[in-house]
Amino acid sequence: MSDILSLFDALRGETLYKEQIPSSLMTDFVGTRAGHADYYFKPFDEDSVASCLSIAHEHQIPVTIRGAGTNLVGSTVPDNGLVLDLSALNRILELDEENMCVTVEPGVLLKDLIDFVQSKGYFYPPDPAEKNASIGGNVATNAGGMRAVKYGVTRDYVLALDVIKSDGTKIRLGSRTRKDTTGLSLKHLIIGSEGTLGVITRITLKLLPLPDYTQSAVIAYHALADAIASVNVILKGNLEPTAIEFVEKRCIALGERYLNSEFPCRDADSYLIVTFDGTKEMVTERLNDSKNLVLAHGAYEFIALDDEEVDKNVWAIRSALALAVKAAGVWEPVDTVVPIGSIAKFVEKCREISSAHGVRIVPFGHAGDGNVHLCIIKDAIPDAKWPEILDSTLDALYNCAYELGGLISAEHGIGKAKRRYFLKHINKEARELMLGIKQAFDPLNLFNQHDGYTR
Repeated sequence: MSDILSLFDALRGETLYKEQIPSSLMTDFVGTRAGHADYYFKPFDEDSVASCLSIAHEHQIPVTIRGAGTNLVGSTVPDNGLVLDLSALNRILELDEENMCVTVEPGVLLKDLIDFVQSKGYFYPPDPAEKNASIGGNVATNAGGMRAVKYGVTRDYVLALDVIKSDGTKIRLGSRTRKDTTGLSLKHLIIGSEGTLGVITRITLKLLPLPDYTQSAVIAYHALADAIASVNVILKGNLEPTAIEFVEKRCIALGERYLNSEFPCRDADSYLIVTFDGTKEMVTERLNDSKNLVLAHGAYEFIALDDEEVDKNVWAIRSALALAVKAAGVWEPVDTVVPIGSIAKFVEKCREISSAHGVRIVPFGHAGDGNVHLCIIKDAIPDAKWPEILDSTLDALYNCAYELGGLISAEHGIGKAKRRYFLKHINKEARELMLGIKQAFDPLNLFNQHDGYTR
């Protein structure tokens, strides 16, 4: 052990050993899963990443890759081996204005990237609620967010990746071109792979021009089913909304208490939050058109957020929901996705499951793409009963999602939290293909061994 530690110590980076490693570096955002590791290494440059992986490969040391630690499914919780922390690789390397792209290291935080490109007049559309997440983590989970209904997800903006394989060899995938049918798209295998195939050390992202104007509105409903029915009305109206979020009053109440703030139209049962961007004239026209449409299809109030402070307040409450739930105590996040037309049915089934299992489930999510977030809250359930109740609740929720034509994850990934349920539902042929890809990239199975892509 001491010989291996000295090899890591010789590299450019920070090294910790066993008891020296703080527990905060061996968990995730939820914080209920605690891991253990023999080594911790935070490299200061790409060469140190490659050298570290060469050492781990030679000595067959399992590697768990970590970014900002904001993941929600236990992907950064190690069972042993080495925690490789990429948070110090946090430089914005180049803004290429001719090709409208930016190149960054994986440890750059989403909020810092957004601020940087906007200061230069550009727009990076992916918009996960957690702005303290790292770009490397966003790529590793193919993060979505609120603007996905119009602009797509992280995958749609990754032009090129530098990736280091488990043996320390570096490969470059993709290019700065906007089109590519040159061979198999290996870049897209890395995106969303949750650190199971390689270590991302450099990312080139496509940028768009910054929209001239953006405005949101809160739409109030007496029932969630009416709110969800309005989603297709808006989408079919050819209005190109930037975001369509759904949330219930009981969920909003958590965010209000957490931020000591207030949401508009407090007598509603459910809400849609919609956003439009473009020229001011276009946005104004689309807000008016959407108002007329939704008021004719079940909405009873349409509140245009033309006051900047009110707008910020609404989105702050929406963005803080996970933090609000976390502050309430022990919880488990879920990020199922179902066809848009099945959202209301799925949420109603969630209520039935909540009642049957005696556990509180709080739903909200991205109505424009069917991504339903659920927070399962322990409350006063005894510690001894919680694991069994949580497992049976998750099993019922995931079974329901699949029955409605949905999937187990839209943007958080599989990690430790969903491995059992993922393996239950994936077909054998698809599983074998995934295992073959894993074998090609990481033949010794060193990366993130707990994930669903390993045997």
